Amino acid sequence: MAKPADNLREAVERTVEATLGSAERSRSAAQGALDDLVDSVDELRKGAEERLARSRRSMTEALEGRRPATNDDIKELRAELRAIGRRLDRIEERLPKRRGGGGSSSKRTGGSFSKRSGKS
Repeated sequence: MAKPADNLREAVERTVEATLGSAERSRSAAQGALDDLVDSVDELRKGAEERLARSRRSMTEALEGRRPATNDDIKELRAELRAIGRRLDRIEERLPKRRGGGGSSSKRTGGSFSKRSGKS
């Protein structure tokens, strides 16, 4: 016959084994949930980084289009306008002269751009 102490010892051992098995299953489930959480956070982080990069590009493009003209920009524009004015003068010189009166007042005169701007 088994002694009560032996019965108690066996009952405690079964309880401990059952508790350990349950704890292992709980630990495994918790580890799986934590892995899922880490994956979700990583996906959120990557998405946020991509949105930030797109936002930076958009802001850079928007600001680049709105930056004020520099002195060099203005110099280049003036040079282009002078060149266009010279081309227009050459084209007008090749056009046939208008006949009749009063029509010449609407026609540009040679070098009128440089005369208006005060520069040549």
